[in-house]
Amino acid sequence: MVFKRLLGSLGVGGPTVDTVLDPGAARPGGLLSGRVHLVGGTADHDVEHVALELVARVETEHEEHGDGEGAVVFDRHVVGGSFRLAAGAETSVPFTVALPWETPVTELYGQPLGIVLGVRTELAVAGARDKGDLDQLTVAPLPAQEAVLEALGQLGFGFRSADLEYGRIGGTGQQLPFYQEIELTPPPAYAHQVNEIELTFLAVPGALEVVLEADKRGGPFSAGHDALSRFTVPHEGPSGPQDWNALVDGWIQELVEHRASYGSHAVYGHEAGYGGHEPGHSGGSGSGIGVGTAVLAGAGVIAGGIVAAEVVDEVGDFFEDDSDDDPDDGSAEEFGGDGED
Repeated sequence: MVFKRLLGSLGVGGPTVDTVLDPGAARPGGLLSGRVHLVGGTADHDVEHVALELVARVETEHEEHGDGEGAVVFDRHVVGGSFRLAAGAETSVPFTVALPWETPVTELYGQPLGIVLGVRTELAVAGARDKGDLDQLTVAPLPAQEAVLEALGQLGFGFRSADLEYGRIGGTGQQLPFYQEIELTPPPAYAHQVNEIELTFLAVPGALEVVLEADKRGGPFSAGHDALSRFTVPHEGPSGPQDWNALVDGWIQELVEHRASYGSHAVYGHEAGYGGHEPGHSGGSGSGIGVGTAVLAGAGVIAGGIVAAEVVDEVGDFFEDDSDDDPDDGSAEEFGGDGED
């Protein structure tokens, strides 16, 4: 969906911006392409630059102020500029930019997960900047991410929710100022041991780090606690033939077993799917619907385009409200960063 807006910094008669992304979902670490269409206003203008910002709706947790949410700019690209836009003239700026490897996944098998990402266009003209266009950004999982989610679905785990949490997971190579958390309900085999499993993907060019957190059920004589584990696999999967169901089930079994052995906030990690221990940090919160292909097909909660329509509306409503407050503010500052460190 495209949102056209008059270049407010120049008032009535200023240029208009219309950014159109190429069809199809992007992927983490992949390329995002499209064109920025510009139409001159009632007078000539010198365009200093055209830039694209990747923006995410992120949830925050504050001990004093409670939970909240806001927009975080997590990447920025200058795609054109330094040209004169004549009155009434039309021009188009093509672009191809690379997405960060940690870009959150917004859909699985075409079904939305409730994650809100947008591409916001900034036009700088004669010293004035205006964030004048916004488009929904759809991101599909990498093959290894899809394999892990499919295996969890085949093992009977159900999808509860997905969100973006502001903060960092210690002991990892996380680059963005937030991380995606996918909350899953356990199958009967694990339901008596854990209340839910929280999944985070942290991709880098050569591999995928999978962070799993088990929220343990508390018994009558003990309080519940969390256990965190980390596993790393190459994007194409472990070398040689691999049963993803067995691999992921082994991760879950070890997570539950180490939780019992190490106690509260147990943390351990495996490189390339095997061995090793490293420190880390956990986080996150919370009826389930399946993650795998077969289960997703029958999940009425996210099927039928109901959530898809709501997400499209949310992109416009949420980011339009945010950018109206201060057109020059990427809103990351309120959370302590701009996503480029």
